[in-house]
Amino acid sequence: MSRRVSGAEVEQLRAAAGSVLATPPVELSKADQAATARTICALLAIRFPGGSVELRVPPFAAVQLGIGERGRHTRGTPPNVVQTDADTLLKLAAGALSWDRARELRLVQASGIYAELGQLWPLSELVEAP
Repeated sequence: MSRRVSGAEVEQLRAAAGSVLATPPVELSKADQAATARTICALLAIRFPGGSVELRVPPFAAVQLGIGERGRHTRGTPPNVVQTDADTLLKLAAGALSWDRARELRLVQASGIYAELGQLWPLSELVEAP
């Protein structure tokens, strides 16, 4: 069962995204990196319940997501693994970095046929309404 994400956590995530998108960007503290990674992972877990892909953001968070196939992987590491750092995850979530560019720059490592997560970004919570 996914955990709930509070309004305060979403507001903190928006503030962190604003810091990263500022000119010049403001570097987040380790505590803020951890909080944003955990909030993003929790939001994704709510949207994509399941266990076919594991998204890792060491050392702060990891989450299993249901992407591309039905069912839940229940033993060991899923065959589809994506790993990145907290800063890259936040940039993806905010729309400041595309999935393809992150892969090109090797900021994201992805293996497995369902490890293509480009459709997840940006998060709707971080996109301004028209």
